[in-house]
Order: sequence, then C-alpha cells, then structure tokens
Amino acid sequence: MQKTSLETTSLAIPLKIGITGGIGSGKTTVSKIFEILGIPVYYADNRAKSIMEQEGEVKNRINRLFGKEAYFQNGGLNRKYIAGVVFQDKTKLEKLNAIVHPAVIKDGEAWFAEQHGTPYCLKEAALLIESGSYKTLDALIVVTAPQPLRIERVMKRDGLKKTDVIARLKSQGPEEEKLRLADFVIQNDGSQSLIKQVLETHQQIVSTWAKALKNN
Repeated sequence: MQKTSLETTSLAIPLKIGITGGIGSGKTTVSKIFEILGIPVYYADNRAKSIMEQEGEVKNRINRLFGKEAYFQNGGLNRKYIAGVVFQDKTKLEKLNAIVHPAVIKDGEAWFAEQHGTPYCLKEAALLIESGSYKTLDALIVVTAPQPLRIERVMKRDGLKKTDVIARLKSQGPEEEKLRLADFVIQNDGSQSLIKQVLETHQQIVSTWAKALKNN
C-alpha cells in the first residue's frame, strides 16, 4: 500500500484532498468519477473564471493589467484575448496569477468549511502546485499522461494549434515536480482503467481516514 501524507497529518473532517495534472491530463474527467462516488469537488479553474467576472476588485486589477480588451461590453471576460497575452508573456501570467490565486484560495476555504457528511472532498486545479495552495491540503492526487497524448487531446478539444498547446504546457510546472509531491498517481494513458484507479484511491483515502479517526 502506498505511503501517504495522510498517515502523518493531523486529520480534520472532512479531509481536504487536491487533484491536479497538466493540461490535457484528464483531471476533470477523473474528478467527475469521484463525484459519482458522492465526493464533493471544488473546481478551482471554473470558480476562478466566475471570480474574474464577478468580483469588483479583481476585475479592476485585471483591467489595469490588460486594458479595456480584457472584458466585453456585457462584463464577460475576454478569455481568448487574455490567454493569447499570458501564454506569450510570462510576466503578465505571473501578475494575473498573483491577482486571481489568493481570491480563489479564499473562496475555496469558504467552500471547504461548508462541506459536511463526507470523509473527504476534492479541490481540482491546474496550478495547485504552482500557486502553492497544495500546502493547505491534506494530500495530493496527480493525474498524468504522456505529453504527446496530452497535446493531441487539447488540440482536439480546444481547436488549438500544436504551438499554442505547447506554449500552455510551458506555462505550467514540470510533470516531475507534480509526481514528486503526489500522494496518489492516476495514469490516464489508456493502459489502465480510470474507474478502477479512482476506486482504489477512494478506498485508500477512506481507509486511512477511518483508521486515523479511530486512533484519535
């Protein structure tokens, strides 16, 4: 059985588990399988988009950083424009993350505080490690797949050119770092059943949680 940080952490109820992976790894697909098992999931990237459109101070700072092109006249975020800028300008990306990540972390903590009646809940985010927010969690699940397969998936899903996908890959941290920090790894390259891997991970988390709860 894989040794995890759950066995040494001070357990809270419910546990806060992170789930991450590079673009095209399939972390959202995996998260939805956990949801079928009844596990609540906080989708940080979706919440970030909402926060960028709804929170006044965040919008003001984004406007100052990107100019009037950042938002449409109806208040909607011009995601295509912003993505085109940040994936070619590392400094702009870092400044955007410095605006959005603290707001998302705060929003996520409020969401976690509302979760009851479950042994654990998940926070799904692409930049969980890069933002440092993984340090606030009890354990980390990493979804991984070979880079050529991930590039192919994103090109097909988003209609992007290969060069654009590679630029986005470069904006994320190295795969090796994710795997080094992982408590659980789920392979999404087609060689193993995703459902089986999720069930095994779920059972291990619940089992470790139950043992720790019994000993406390």
